[in-house]
Amino acid sequence: FIIGSVLFYLLNFPHVLCSFVEIHSLEYIYTALSKPIGLPGIYEFTAMGILDDKEIDYYNSQEKLKIPRQNWMKERLNRNYWNRGTQSRRSKEQWFKVSINILMDRMRHNNSDVHALQCRIGCRGVHQPDGSLRFLGSTYSYGYDGEDFLSFDDSNSQWIASVPAALPSKRKRDKFQILNQYTKGYLQKECMDCLSKFMYYGEADLRKHCEKSKISGKVFLHCLATGLHLKDVKLDLYRNGVVMTESDGLMSTGIRPNGLNPDQLRKSIEVSLSDNSVYKCEVDHRILKEPIIIVLGIILIFVLKPD
Repeated sequence: FIIGSVLFYLLNFPHVLCSFVEIHSLEYIYTALSKPIGLPGIYEFTAMGILDDKEIDYYNSQEKLKIPRQNWMKERLNRNYWNRGTQSRRSKEQWFKVSINILMDRMRHNNSDVHALQCRIGCRGVHQPDGSLRFLGSTYSYGYDGEDFLSFDDSNSQWIASVPAALPSKRKRDKFQILNQYTKGYLQKECMDCLSKFMYYGEADLRKHCEKSKISGKVFLHCLATGLHLKDVKLDLYRNGVVMTESDGLMSTGIRPNGLNPDQLRKSIEVSLSDNSVYKCEVDHRILKEPIIIVLGIILIFVLKPD
């Protein structure tokens, strides 16, 4: 969604829980803007693949190339994979361009303001004793101007309209149940196959970042900022309105390189699953009109694309 002059991607992902069970996720995030906004690093269309909390591939409407964001993706997947991915992303870029214009007409929005259409599609799996992944759930949802718009219910193979303006889209998609069955199959089978493959390819790197809790029933909460000029970013974690420090158990990576990605800054805290405190993540930057404060769930990722 767009806040001020900065484009943020706000994602919720299950993190790897090392105490009892490992839950992994693969999601693809697509963002289309109704018109250029003339800021460096912000494009009319972007797409990225996210494995757990790591960006693994990226595409934008300027370079028009799907590229790896992790070294192991670059090493393990051949040129044909990236060429096919590039063609797929270009097709999606055109589809999103048409779709956002349709939604603007439906909403009676003109082009004087910038509007955004986003899509999240992916799957989650739980690690089994034999090393396989068992399907746990999926995500396939659209948002328009930062609000929920349309989502797919894979249990019932039907679409759910979050607002009245989404009803025409729901009816059109539900009219063809064979396509809904295909969508369900993609989420529960093809997506899971890709998740398993990528977990295998990047296992050494992914395991390296998995911190095991010594006390059962605990989980890590993370706030992650990634992008350019992180030295100008102020990132804080709050518990019940009070900023947390190292004396509270807060851990910080400091600004660090992230493979083929822009730099990252992550702050984390280990909490009990029974903890009823309210945790918030605050991100501030010189080009923001005001800080962004979000109630922290499992993991929040802010991808900053400042000038």
